[in-house]
Amino acid sequence: MRQVENRRRTLAFAFFFRHDCFTMRSSVVLTLSGLALMLSGCGDNSPAVNKVAIEKSIQEVETGMGKAMAAKDAAALTSSYAADAVLMAPGMPPIKGADAIRAAVSQMMADPNLKHNFASDRVEVADSGDMAATRGSYTMTSTDPVTKKPVTESGSYVTVFRKQKDGAWKAVLDINTSEAPPVAPPAPKAAVKKKKGKKR
Repeated sequence: MRQVENRRRTLAFAFFFRHDCFTMRSSVVLTLSGLALMLSGCGDNSPAVNKVAIEKSIQEVETGMGKAMAAKDAAALTSSYAADAVLMAPGMPPIKGADAIRAAVSQMMADPNLKHNFASDRVEVADSGDMAATRGSYTMTSTDPVTKKPVTESGSYVTVFRKQKDGAWKAVLDINTSEAPPVAPPAPKAAVKKKKGKKR
């Protein structure tokens, strides 16, 4: 009889234990489901990214940069760059920081033959709504340092913009690539001597 009674107690405890675990698991599942619904609800309440409006803002910034370049206003042009911006141009090391960019731009604008036109043909806006990039082409006329005559070159550019704390958009990375072929390296001195020897 004692064995039968102990067996019944064991079965009753096992049933209670399984039932209790089931209840705990159910509570955990319900709790997690509730949290998921709350998080999804919070996500729905977050403002949607208006990429069309951002694209328009970026285009307005680029238009202002173009006007500043045409007016040879280095201060106005540099105001469109963030303090930690980097400018990369053909034939020179990266120009880091707004102050360095302003100094380089001022030197470039001192050229009386300078004419710089550019326009983007594509604007990419990040899903986060705080970064954007433009892609376009440019033509630039400047004075050749050797011939002292005006020369014109064409190229492409990519500019990355970042939304600032005050809501303004400023360039943080500006990369320009010239389509002009690279300058041929000078002939080795040995080769020059051989050519002179043949002429004799």
